[in-house]
Amino acid sequence: MKRVNLLQTQPEAYKAMAALEAYVNSTELAPVHKELIKIRTSQINGCAYCLDMHNRDARKLGETEQRLYTISAWRDTPFFDEKEQAILALTEEATLISKGGVSDDTYNRALDVLGANYLGQVLMAIITINGWNRIAITTHLQPALQK
Repeated sequence: MKRVNLLQTQPEAYKAMAALEAYVNSTELAPVHKELIKIRTSQINGCAYCLDMHNRDARKLGETEQRLYTISAWRDTPFFDEKEQAILALTEEATLISKGGVSDDTYNRALDVLGANYLGQVLMAIITINGWNRIAITTHLQPALQK
């Protein structure tokens, strides 16, 4: 069954989401940090459309296959630095917010490692991709097969 195209039926809401994405893109967040947030969130939410898009985007930024393959197991690898670990932990807990919220330990570690301003920008990036995931999953957006 075909689902609603929100860009067509709710253009003002879609424009607001795009503005939030533009804000995130205007921040000082490192491009690789933005993609790690988008990929890990999309893994947790099971958003094939966003996973396809953001893995390709990360590769264009020079992200390695090894790191991309192990994002979901980042705790068990030496591939992610202290900032990335703090970002990934926060991403997981904020995305799985119904499982107990964001712990004080995770939040305080992120604050110590990232600082208040960068932490706020990370949070907005997490919130934004969670919104996009919900749009893509609910409306059944599908990635195009790459040949």
